[in-house]
Amino acid sequence: MQNILTLFRKEVSSFLNSLIGYLVIGVFLIGTGLFFWVFEFNALESGYAGLDILFDIGPYLFLFLIPAITMRAFSEEFKSGTIEFLATKPLTGWQIILGKYFAAVFLVLFSLLPTLIYYISIYFLGEPAGNLDSGATWGAYIGLFFLGCIFAAIGIFTSALTDSQIVAFILGVVFCFVFYQAFDFVTGIDALGPLGAFLAKIGIVEHYRSISRGVIDTRDALYFVSFVAIALMGARMVLEGKKR
Repeated sequence: MQNILTLFRKEVSSFLNSLIGYLVIGVFLIGTGLFFWVFEFNALESGYAGLDILFDIGPYLFLFLIPAITMRAFSEEFKSGTIEFLATKPLTGWQIILGKYFAAVFLVLFSLLPTLIYYISIYFLGEPAGNLDSGATWGAYIGLFFLGCIFAAIGIFTSALTDSQIVAFILGVVFCFVFYQAFDFVTGIDALGPLGAFLAKIGIVEHYRSISRGVIDTRDALYFVSFVAIALMGARMVLEGKKR
């Protein structure tokens, strides 16, 4: 556990000490702020005390934010040759993967925390003050965080595939989009029939929407945990293959 924590601190410190780290988080916060307060159908014009806009646009911003966070996880190690240095340390393959993954998840949480000001603002702007479904809001926050955990796992996997950060970023965006949106799009094809309903359960959207209603179903939680585990196992297999 100590080895994972050491690597975790190193990854977080490396990201926050780089300019791109603050640019990535800044772009996410500016993007959510613009959609929430400025652009058409913003929170002030909706006439409804809720954070639905944040939870609708958040996943699409995550599609770019999280691959930008994870793209250097292994790609930079491969390119600089420091992956061999890591291999000489008393770290197992799983410890390396989990250290980098938990660092990415922490940065996702770090990016989400400033958005709590939207909750506070809407809470007091409601008529009367406090006229806000807090249960559904916190459920949606949990859903968005779980979604970020899945995207982080996908990003770790795609970063393990290549020594190019740009390629890792592009693959991360594509994979996240496919698993988040493509399955939901396919379910709209009537010709698929029962297969469409099955594909919907494979996609992330249905489970994200379910948690966002404020009810945390064990099936949804199991789905998110299983997805993360499969993606990280994929990263482990890729690293083992490259080692051989």
